[in-house]
Amino acid sequence: MRRLLAGLLLLWAGGAEAACRQALALGLDVSGSVDAQEYRLQLDGLAAALETPEVVAAFLAMPDAPVRLAVFEWSGQFAQRGLQDWVTVTDVGVLADVAERLRGTARVAQDPSTALGEAKRYGAALLAPQAGCWRRVLDLSGDGESNTGPRPQDVRPGGVTINALVVTGSEPEALVSYFRAYVIEGEQAFVETALGFADFEAAMVRKLKRELQVMVLSGRR
Repeated sequence: MRRLLAGLLLLWAGGAEAACRQALALGLDVSGSVDAQEYRLQLDGLAAALETPEVVAAFLAMPDAPVRLAVFEWSGQFAQRGLQDWVTVTDVGVLADVAERLRGTARVAQDPSTALGEAKRYGAALLAPQAGCWRRVLDLSGDGESNTGPRPQDVRPGGVTINALVVTGSEPEALVSYFRAYVIEGEQAFVETALGFADFEAAMVRKLKRELQVMVLSGRR
């Protein structure tokens, strides 16, 4: 919050250069529990969410302090793949380009295990160069508990808010509780829930609107 307020003061005084209100990294679960159809529902759902008018408006709500966005996928301890390098969302065309890239992305063979701790570590490293942004946020989508690599509760990157989008199955409350206890962290961190991958797009819209709205409201206090 102090970084945010300091950045706003500089911006209002005309002293900020290339202001960035939020760096947002989205990590998608592509472990063995995600089949080919679910993989497409996930990537295409994110693409559609990024083009939803309310989400576009949230991204563009502060033109003088835009959001920076990156997307990656993760599974096992040594299996992460960048899908979208950092881009500064200055207009609707940038989001359309990201959506097109996601729709054109084909799945590649990866370690089928689930390394949530390593996903947190990878995402934090991805966000590290974005220290100039007033807020850094990592979003991890997942449909199961970690079963390899460092335990997620043991990976606590400082200065990063970690939110989660949990894709629930037969035991939704147990999985949501797991993510709340061991995955999310930081100021205003939260868990959004998708009722299966068919609900992924709608859940992603809710999540993006919530976290981007938090940023806008905080910046206008």
